[in-house]
Amino acid sequence: MATGYFPGCSLEGTAAEFDMSIRALAQALGLPLAEIEDWNCCGASAAHQTNHLLGLALPARTIALAAAQGMDEIFAPCAACSNRLIAAQAEWLGDAGLRAEVEHAIDMALPAARIPVRNCIEYLLPHLEKIKAAVTKSLAGKKVACYYGCLLVRPPKVLAFDDPENPASMEKVAAATGAEPVAWGFRTECCGAAFAMSSTASVARLCERILTNAKAEGAHMVVVACPLCHANLDMRQPKGMALPVVYLTQLVGLAVGIAPKALGLGKHITPVAAAIA
Repeated sequence: MATGYFPGCSLEGTAAEFDMSIRALAQALGLPLAEIEDWNCCGASAAHQTNHLLGLALPARTIALAAAQGMDEIFAPCAACSNRLIAAQAEWLGDAGLRAEVEHAIDMALPAARIPVRNCIEYLLPHLEKIKAAVTKSLAGKKVACYYGCLLVRPPKVLAFDDPENPASMEKVAAATGAEPVAWGFRTECCGAAFAMSSTASVARLCERILTNAKAEGAHMVVVACPLCHANLDMRQPKGMALPVVYLTQLVGLAVGIAPKALGLGKHITPVAAAIA
């Protein structure tokens, strides 16, 4: 099966360490990772809230490109990107008229059948045994709080990924490294997402609740699979907290012996060195 890698805008900018860790881990484990040529921004929240057709056309073009390049599935590690690609595709597949309108807008034919779009957790989940076999530096003794946020599990009827209230898939991947996922109550609570600029105080309050709960349950670090969640939780910590926030691919990468520098662990706001020592 050919997997098309769609890094999206964040992984080429503010979440460069996510991209670094994905590429390094894929190479270490021998996982498929062929970047979709000429991909474009998915529009994130701005496009689909501003112009409905634009919000569909942007993800549609990337999906059409993947299909034209012989890709059977798309790996979109950014939670916002995977959410938009899945939601947009579901909308035009159920409406022939809308599909024709979108194809006219992008001047490309859309695939006749749905192309599966995988998030970061789904990309790693089938390879648990391979991860376990590749572990050279077990993370046994490290307690991790796996954080899903909103976009990985909602809306549940569209995404159809894990239990929206009590997911367990990220914990399975984390456990393959030897780490111990903690039970905590804020795994799917919102971090404030893109309101970081327009309502900073609200985002800081939400992040404090999330991080405080993770810390109270004994977590040594929070594990995420979303660039926006990472940015908020990493930057907006309560005074004196200093709870490291790492990407799932960084966690797995550490366990299989990839150097911290190659995983981009020096790029975080909250230092991670003490937590991974």
